[in-house]
Amino acid sequence: MIRDFEGYGRNPPNARWPGGAKLAINFVINHEEGGERSVPDGDGVSEVGLTEGGTISVPGRDLGAESMFQYGSRVGFWRLYRLFRQQELPCTIYAAAAALPRTPQICAAIREAGWDVVGHGHKWVTHAEMTLEQEREVLIKATRTIEETCGQKPLGWYTRYAPSMNTRQLLMELGYLYDSDAYDDELPYWNYEHGRPHLVIPYTLVNNDVRFPRNGMHTGAEFEEYIMGAIEMCLSEPGSRMLNIGLHNRIIGHPARAIGLKRVLERVRGMKDVWVAARRDIAHHWIKEHPAK
Repeated sequence: MIRDFEGYGRNPPNARWPGGAKLAINFVINHEEGGERSVPDGDGVSEVGLTEGGTISVPGRDLGAESMFQYGSRVGFWRLYRLFRQQELPCTIYAAAAALPRTPQICAAIREAGWDVVGHGHKWVTHAEMTLEQEREVLIKATRTIEETCGQKPLGWYTRYAPSMNTRQLLMELGYLYDSDAYDDELPYWNYEHGRPHLVIPYTLVNNDVRFPRNGMHTGAEFEEYIMGAIEMCLSEPGSRMLNIGLHNRIIGHPARAIGLKRVLERVRGMKDVWVAARRDIAHHWIKEHPAK
């Protein structure tokens, strides 16, 4: 795989977003609760990553960490669901497939809302450590689970932990329209490394609620200011951009944080130069307006 340090360079393409928008915004809700490492699922330890933290290191099963994940699916998701439905805005679900059979009410809500679902691994495992056949099996299992629970075959994929050298080629083999296993641009682009074109819609961890547990963001107002600053900057520049905003049920689903998201949604809904889109809509638009060479 060849590293490209220039990309579009000084002449990025005009995205030609619908309605003449300068900025496409994609909100992503990560639905992972039930797909994390846990002792009841046969893992040696409980997952403590992206939780509120604890005071001690617990060997084996950490009941506190488990319940923090459960808050995300029991409470947090429904708060985010109401916010997006109230503003009539689309979003994308990054689904850890193992979580879906455990949350049938959430799957029903996703189907009712018509939200698109992106594959986000089966469980929290590192793809880079898998053999080709192991990874193929995981991708097939995750794809099938999403289709059975959410009523749609996922068009896109974003690896939960580091993708392998084979991930993209396997996704192409399985008929995925695009993947988001890249952080290197603010517009979609075509990858030609595997014999035929494959669409990449880059993601980001910068405009993301992980800044609450990881980087010391404390209030909903800080989240609002941070996200709106990114939007203001993109709109002030020439040309067009895409902005990913990552959310997690168990993180921003808490009231003191969700109020910041509520204010962001209210503000972007009325912005004439902004197109709020599902990820599949961005993919279809790019394929139509900027077909592969």
